[in-house]
Amino acid sequence: MAPKRRHPAVILLVEDNPADQELIRRAVEKVTIPGDLRIVEDGEEALAYLFRRGKYQDPAASPKPDLMLLDLNLPRIDGYQVLGEIRADSKLRPIPVVVLTTSRHEKDVIRSYELGCNSFIPKPQGLDQFTGLLQAIEEYWFKVAVLPPKRE
Repeated sequence: MAPKRRHPAVILLVEDNPADQELIRRAVEKVTIPGDLRIVEDGEEALAYLFRRGKYQDPAASPKPDLMLLDLNLPRIDGYQVLGEIRADSKLRPIPVVVLTTSRHEKDVIRSYELGCNSFIPKPQGLDQFTGLLQAIEEYWFKVAVLPPKRE
C-alpha cells in the first residue's frame, strides 16, 4: 500500500474541449479524488503553467502537478511537444503523464510512449464512462502508486 500523502494531489488537465473539461471535472467530483483539478486549454498554456510563465509565476497559485492528464490534439502547441518538453526538463520529468485522447491510432500510442508518457488512455464517452476511468486513475495513481515527492 502506498504511503499517505502529506498534501492534496494537484492534477493538471490539459484539454481544449470544454465538454470534455466539464465531464472530467464532474467525474473527479463524483469519485472524490483527494486533490485539486487545474485546467489549461492548450499546449502553450500548459507549458506556461509548468514553467511558471506569465500568469502562472506564483508557485502558490500554480503548484507543480502530481499527475497530468494530457490531450494530444491541442491548439497552438500539441500534446507531443508538451510531453517532449516535460521529459527534457529535469524538474518536470518526474511528473506522471497520462495521455487522455480520442485517438486510438497505433502510431499515436507508440509516439506517446516513445516521448515518455506513463499511460495512454483513449477517452471514453459520457459521464459514467469518465467516472469509471477516473475511479481507475484514482485507485492506481493515488492509492497504489507512490508519486514523487513535491519539489518546487
